[in-house]
Amino acid sequence: MPRFAANLSMMYPEHDFLDRFAAASADGFTAVEYLLPYAYDRTELRQRLDDHGLRQVLFNAPAGAWESGERGIAALPGREAEHRSGVARALEYAAALDCPRLHVMAGLVPPDVTPKERAEHRDTYLANLEWTAERAAELAVDILVEPINGRDMPGYFLSRQAEAHAVVREVGAPNLKVQLDLYHCQIVEGDLTTTLRRDLPTGRVGHLQIAGVPDRHEPDSGELDVRHLFGVIDDLGFDGWIGCEYIPRAGTSEGLGWLNDYRGDSA
Repeated sequence: MPRFAANLSMMYPEHDFLDRFAAASADGFTAVEYLLPYAYDRTELRQRLDDHGLRQVLFNAPAGAWESGERGIAALPGREAEHRSGVARALEYAAALDCPRLHVMAGLVPPDVTPKERAEHRDTYLANLEWTAERAAELAVDILVEPINGRDMPGYFLSRQAEAHAVVREVGAPNLKVQLDLYHCQIVEGDLTTTLRRDLPTGRVGHLQIAGVPDRHEPDSGELDVRHLFGVIDDLGFDGWIGCEYIPRAGTSEGLGWLNDYRGDSA
């Protein structure tokens, strides 16, 4: 049976962030993920996890000037020193929170980038990921790369599953893996059942995420047959986590019928 982690950056917006741990636990979640933890002290986050019996399964490395619109810097030439400093900080948090996965965002590239410039972005990305994976391996942490759709995040460097898997294969680090967000994948290329059956058995997928398409609300809203997809994931023996990275339509707990029904049917 797939395991689900509450994404506290999107879920439970009716609560202050630090109160979302308790809310997730009360709804039966045993794990959480979120985007950026750095506004909070590591010991405070650790205490919230321990107080509510939760595991931290994923968060993002520092992603540049997020409030100014940056979405990662790993593929941006000239930002290597900042990238390394951010990764060092992220690994300190990962150690404190016993978190085994870290998502490293690539960044945005201009729409008029030339093939030569794009190649420079890719070379920077590969070099940064190789360095990051080596450092993270010392703490038994997996580094994840995620293709993101260009409608929600125009200009993001990585958008297709094949590109992400090519990057992972080329770097060749055993702890560098793909974060497969079924919401982004459906928008960019669809064919989710085939994608899961093709990519999960490779061992290169380290984390899954889910949301309804096209509006990013509860997974059972919109065009995805999530019960079918969960069945495929189960059949393939995926033993990782599925992050619930969606925007509740009207109250997080009130919108968890899809999860409660699935848990009930699978009990």
